[in-house]
This record gives sequence, structure tokens and C-alpha cells, in this order.
Amino acid sequence: MPPPADIVKVAIEWPGANAQLIEMDQKRPLSSIIREVCDGWSLSGSEQFALRYADGPQLYITEQSRGDIKNGTILRLAISPARAARQLLERIQSHGIDARLEALKELAKLSADPTFAAEFLNMEGIGTLARLVESGTHFGEMLAFTLTAFLELMDHGIVSWDLISLSFIKQIAGYVNQPMVDVSILQRSLAILESMVLNSHSLYHRVAQEITVGQLIGHLSNQEIQTYAIALINALFLKAPEDRRQEMASTLAQKHLRSIILNHVIRGNRPIKAEMAHQLYVLQVLTFNLLEERMMTKMDPNDQAQRDIIFELRRIAFDGESDPTGTEKRKAMYTKDYKMLGFTNHVNPAMDFTQTPPGMLALDNMLYLARVHQDTYIRIVLENSSREDKHECPFGRCAIQLTRMLCEILQVGELPNEGCNDYHPMFFTHDRAWEEFFCVCIQLLNKTWKEMRATAEDFNKVMQVVREQITRALAMKPSSIDQLKNKLRGLSYSEILRLRQSERMSQDDFQSPPIIELRERIQPEILELIKQQRLNRLCEGSCFRKLGNRRRQEKFWFCRLSLNHKVLHYGDLDESPQGEVPFELLSDKIPVSDIKSVLTGKDCPHMKEKSALKQNKEVLELAFSVLYDPDETLNFVAPNKYEYCIWTDGLCALLGREMGSDLTRSDLDTLISMEMKLRLLDLENITIPEAPPPVPKEPSSYNFTYNYS
Repeated sequence: MPPPADIVKVAIEWPGANAQLIEMDQKRPLSSIIREVCDGWSLSGSEQFALRYADGPQLYITEQSRGDIKNGTILRLAISPARAARQLLERIQSHGIDARLEALKELAKLSADPTFAAEFLNMEGIGTLARLVESGTHFGEMLAFTLTAFLELMDHGIVSWDLISLSFIKQIAGYVNQPMVDVSILQRSLAILESMVLNSHSLYHRVAQEITVGQLIGHLSNQEIQTYAIALINALFLKAPEDRRQEMASTLAQKHLRSIILNHVIRGNRPIKAEMAHQLYVLQVLTFNLLEERMMTKMDPNDQAQRDIIFELRRIAFDGESDPTGTEKRKAMYTKDYKMLGFTNHVNPAMDFTQTPPGMLALDNMLYLARVHQDTYIRIVLENSSREDKHECPFGRCAIQLTRMLCEILQVGELPNEGCNDYHPMFFTHDRAWEEFFCVCIQLLNKTWKEMRATAEDFNKVMQVVREQITRALAMKPSSIDQLKNKLRGLSYSEILRLRQSERMSQDDFQSPPIIELRERIQPEILELIKQQRLNRLCEGSCFRKLGNRRRQEKFWFCRLSLNHKVLHYGDLDESPQGEVPFELLSDKIPVSDIKSVLTGKDCPHMKEKSALKQNKEVLELAFSVLYDPDETLNFVAPNKYEYCIWTDGLCALLGREMGSDLTRSDLDTLISMEMKLRLLDLENITIPEAPPPVPKEPSSYNFTYNYS
């Protein structure tokens, strides 16, 4: 008979004594259980003790968190959080250097515990740590532990960042600006400054007075701290007023600074980790968001300076053609030229730029092309304006719609998504990367228009093909503008048609009844193969990011399925693993038999709890939760869509339910088509005798391995 749901069997340790094996009744007050444990070792003053986990982060157990205790958990009897906080506060103020160092080391570890942190902060411990830093008398390990404890304590959000003094900020900024400072101190100093900027408007201005982007760029050559440096740059960029943000963007756009990011970060001799990829993505998004003002600015048809830009486009395209005398003749000529330039409104092309987006940004792009790539601009305009077969590509209309499309693809004006790592190296290789990107794409559009032999009625079809060409090329992560051109050359209109046909083959081919019957016979085999692949991936395990912390520090946990498919093992990690994590390092587990269901998206408890994340569509699409007895949840946010599909499908397969992700449907169609082609190819090579016909054999088993890369 299984034990009651409110009873968990645990082991409790105490230094120098044999462990106690008890059945913990979760309905009993925790203080009563601690008193009983203390009595077992003849310890008096049970109110001075508490229970902590013996493994992992070794967090204190409270009435609120005790529900997380599982059967077989090893606990440890320890002094209470209040007592520990009081003792550590006394020790870090002692005169003995060694005692103070050990106290700060222990404090740095305990500060991550919310229960301990609340007690330490109630004793105004954060002020004590701040004064130790402000004194300037701590160096090396002692200072590193002090800063670590300070950062962990502030990260709980119990104390406001606005209480931080100016002298503390100056001291932390001083560590960042000093040429020879220990790496661990630099990392923590940069992280503290980042949290200040992100959590307090008033502190942003104080930090911005002490730290410049130029000083931070200097740290990017050090691979140990470059992630922290870019994170602070992004924080300053994100919180800066509009006028200051443009100034920062100009600094970042300078060639020597951009080259440092390119050569020491993107092209460095170490692979880029997930956190650095995210920071590069954030920097890319914030840089492109500077285009939002122009994108949302309508052209004023009565503004002569703005109209002069259109006149310049006409002049560059048709240079050498003298203006006729007489107002009417000049108007007629201008109308003809604007039609040849491909504007929708031939009489007053300024009206073409009154729609936002793309607003004035489209005109900026066109002017850049005309001035910087003049030969290309003239060629595109003249070769289309001279055609009389209705296949001319309207340059003006195309440039405006292309600008809008590029803004949508690169999400100009949208805030960065939490957990997204989708940065493009090529945008860090050129001082005017946006404009150059447009110039490449407008040439692609003109080329695709000709390949499709399009007319004005085909405009939207051409734009759809061009969007597909651009998104496919970007997905290949070209490392430079030139490499983007090469990728796009390989994605001609005929190649797009071939790719579309290949991708549709599973839906469009083999529609005759015998083939449909064969498909239905094959499908269970393929589904079983996909199911085994999903379960094998769960056995290998995956690393997930913890999203609860306010600052962008890498905190991870790992989850994997036991080889016999009976237990889910999981546990916290200090850093992202390079390979498979052994089961013995994963301290927590859930029997598969206890799992009741799998929730996804907005139905997940952690998506309902975190209002900030509810607004983040991308995180919402990657969230899933495992519900298990008794009414507990294990919450996930997958690193990408592929891992999300693998895990949700695998968990459904584990529970004997249908695998319904887009990835499974795609894999099913692809693998069925492959197997059917193989079997039909075998049939084509069979010589059928006239008589008697042979007894048909059962189809061969599906015996090749599908490898996901």
C-alpha cells in the first residue's frame, strides 16, 4: 500500500551524528518537526535551528517551500536564517582578516537564499556591505566576495536600488575604470552597474556620468568580462533618453569600436555562448530601433527641404536632361520623370511617403542608394523606365514597400525578446549596415522581378518571393554583406520554386488511392520512429535557462529522462554544460508515473505568475509545464522552438498521448515521403512474370536512422 500523499520519507544530517530517517508529515508545523529532530540528537533551543537541503543550492526550507520536498530527499539541520545572518554580520565587522574573509565567503553563498536574504536585509546588512566597499580598504578575494553578496542580496528585490549612495557608485565605477583590476571584481562591478541602470531611473544618470561607452568598449578584448561589458552597454543604451541614445549610437558606429566588437567578440577564438549571443542580439535590436523615428515620420508635402530630396533623386537618375522653359512643360516633364522613377503619385510623389511605416526611412534609403551606389541606382531606374512591354519594375514603389518589409523582418521599433539569441554578424561589419542591406535587397527585388517576368498586377507576388529569399538568406547567418549577396545569388526565383515544390511534395504528391493506402500503412512505423527519437533526446537531456533573476547572469538547470523512461532527473547548474550531464549531478527527480499532464503557453503557471513574461510573445511560445502528483509543477522555458517541440512531443509520447507539434508533422511528412519513394523505386525495378503472379510480400521495415542535426 503506497504511503499517504502528505508523508515524505527523508534523511536529515547533522555534523558528527548518524543521519535520522524520518517520515515527514507535511500537515504538521515545520517547527514541530524541527523540535522532534533536535530531540533525537539532544539539541536544546530548537527555535534556533532550521532545515536546509543538503545538495544543490542548499536553500532553507520554509512553510511556503516545504511542498517541494520529495521522497528520498537528503536534508540538513542548520542554524536558523536569523541566527546565521546575525552571526555573519558580526563576523564581517570583526578585526580579524581571516575571520572576515571566511564570513564574506559564506555570506556570498548564503545570499542567494531568499529566506536568509530577508533576515540579513532586515538587520540592515546591505548598508554594512556598502560601507565596506566605500571604505576602499578591501581588495582581492575579500572584495570579490563582498560584491558577490551585495549583488545577490539586491537581486531579490527587497531593497530599492534608489537607496544606493553616490560614493558607492563612484567606488564601483572606479573598479571598472582602473586598468589593473582582478577579473572577478570587474565582472561583479559591471553586473552591479547594469542592475543599477535597469532598476533605477535616477541611478542611470549617475552611472552615465561615471562610465562612458568608450571605457566599456576597452573591456571587450578581455573574453572573461566582455559579456558583462556589452550587457552594461545595452542597459545604458536601453535606458538612455532619446538625445543621449543617438549620441551613444554614433559612438558605437565608429569604425574602430565596431571593429573591436567584430574581431574580439564575434570573430574571437572562443565559441559565442548563449548569453553573449543574447547581448549581441539586444545591441542589434537597440541599434535598429534608432530607425523608428524616421520610420514613423510622415513626409510633409509642403516641406521644401524634403521635396528637394525627391528632386535630387530625379536629377541623379536623369542628369544631363535640361529643364524646359515654361511652367506647364516643366510640370509635364517632372510628371513623366516621376512615373519613370516608379512613384505611385506621378504629380506629387511626396504623397507616397505619407504612410507610416516606412515613412521617411524609405526616402533615406533611396537617397543613400542614389548617392553611394549611383551606378546601380541609375541602372535600375533607366533599364525599367525604357521598357515598353509592361514588365517594368517600379523603383519608387518597390523601394518603399521593401523598406517596410525589412523593418518587419528585423522588427524595427520592438523591444528585445527575453531569451532570443538571433543576432546577425553581418550587421556588425559595416558602418552603414542598414543602408547597405537595403541596397543589396533592392537589387535582389529588381532581379527577381525580371526572373518572374512580372507586371504591375504581380507586385504582391514578387514581394512575397523577395521576403522568402531574404528570410532564407538571413537564416543562413551570413558573416558579411558580401556573403549575403552570395547567399541571395543561390536563391533565385527558380530555386525558390524548387524549394517550395520540395517542401510541398508530402502534401501534393501521391494522391491516388493505392498510394494513400500505402501511406496509411507506413505512418505508424514512422510515428514510432519519431517517438523513439524524441525519447532518446529526452534521455540525452537539455539545458534550460532560469528566467527569474533581474540581471542577465547565466543561471541554468538541466533535465533528462532516465534510460528506462521511468524517472525525470533535474537539477541546477553553475554554468551551461558542454555535453551530457550525469544523473548523479541532478539532485531532484519526478517519477513518470506521477506525471498527470503537460501544459503549454499561457496555461503554464509560470506564465500566469509573471506579468512581464505574459507580454513577451516569444517566451510564451517556448513555455511548458509538467504537472505531477500531488498538484506540483515543473516549469520550463525552452531555449528555442526545436527544443520546445522535442520536449513537448517527448513528454506526450511518454504519457501515451498524441505528438502534435509542427516539428512532428513536418518530420512525419518528410520521412513518409522518403520511405514511399524508396518503396516505389523498389517496385519500379521488379519484373512481374506473366503467370502465375507472386504472392506479394509485406513492406520492409523502416530501417534507416533519421538524424537531427
